[in-house]
This record gives sequence, C-alpha cells and structure tokens, in this order.
Amino acid sequence: MRIDILSVVPELLESPLGHSIVGRAVKKGLVEIYVHNLRKYGLGPRKNVDDYSYGGDAGMVMMVEPVFRMIEELKAEREYDEVIYMSPDGETFDQPMANELSLRQNIIILCGHYKGIDHRIREHLITKEISVGDYVVSGGEIPAALVTDAIVRLIPGALTDETSALSDSFQDNLLSPPVYTRPAEFNGWKVPDILLSGNPKLIREWQDEQALERTKRFRPQLLEKGI
Repeated sequence: MRIDILSVVPELLESPLGHSIVGRAVKKGLVEIYVHNLRKYGLGPRKNVDDYSYGGDAGMVMMVEPVFRMIEELKAEREYDEVIYMSPDGETFDQPMANELSLRQNIIILCGHYKGIDHRIREHLITKEISVGDYVVSGGEIPAALVTDAIVRLIPGALTDETSALSDSFQDNLLSPPVYTRPAEFNGWKVPDILLSGNPKLIREWQDEQALERTKRFRPQLLEKGI
C-alpha cells in the first residue's frame, strides 16, 4: 500500500507517521508513506499556495494550480484508488471506512489549510471527502495522520497480534469490553474473577455482555446501525 499526503505544513506529519505502529509498518515495508510539500508547485518567487477569496470573505484560500500540478505528477506515475480531501463537511470517518480504505493500493490525501481549498479542486480532482468530527481545526494534517494511523494498523503484519484489530471498538458497532493485566489485585481493586477462571467460553460470554452493556451506556447510537 502507498499513501501520498499533500500538505503546506509537512512538518506537522513527521512525528505521528514516524513512530509506533505506523513507523514500524513503514520500516517493515508493509506501507509506503510520502508527505509532499505543496509549495514545490507554489507560484511566484515566494512559492505562494494561497490567495484571497473571491467575494471578499475573510481568510485565505488554497489555489487550484499547485494542487492540480502535484496530483497530476503523482497520477503520471501510478493509478490511485482514492484522492481524499480532509474536510469538516466530508463523510464522517469511522471503523468501517477504515476497514474499506485499508484494502486500497494507492491513496492520495490532501490536507486543507487556511480557509479551505478552491472548490474546483473538490469538484474535479477529489473522489472522497472525509471528516473526523463536527469541529474545525487549523488544517487537515492532524486529521490525515489520524486516518492514516487507523488504516495502517489494519494492514496484515502491522500489529504483532493481527487478531487484536478484530476486537477493537467499533468493529462490530460495539465498544470494546474492559481489559485488565497483572497484578490481579491492586490497592484493593480486583480483576473480575471470570477473567482468572481459565474458561475461554465463559470469558468470551462475559466480554460480549460487557461490550454490549458499555455500548448501551456510552454510545447507544452505535446499536442503531445493527450488530
């Protein structure tokens, strides 16, 4: 899998994509991640990538040309399954979407910045718009890192125990059950006896019950999607 991320502030992506599970997946050769500086195609001596908005609204807007030229350069080298724009008004990112995107071969992720991007980019170049929630942040870099992390950890071999991802929250529209580790008792707080029983069937039943109970309590809307 290859992920190309387009940004005007590529430095924001260095740390989250260079460490932990994502960093190890890159080192193993399971995924290629390239962060591209859009200023490579910036205009004029100052390599401008933004300009004032038509209509006089406040805020600067990312221009068409630098984005178009960089995407065209990448597409000349390979085919892409998706060209994604991180946008607060895109489709809300969730676990099923992460599962779907993890099966793709090549993805471009465009990080917006400033007031946003020229709408013609969205009309003619973008195939999918993704939001990470109903709020606005300074740019698309942190959301892009979040989406990349969620995708990469699902690639076979990225996790030491590949079955771990199957028990994550939201995989079955349920939150995960509580988890515990040693010691079995600390400060008078005990691990549930069932988890110490050594009976896999009873443990699994308890975990299923806890997952359903926690979902009903904290995220009941998930149950509306069906289990």
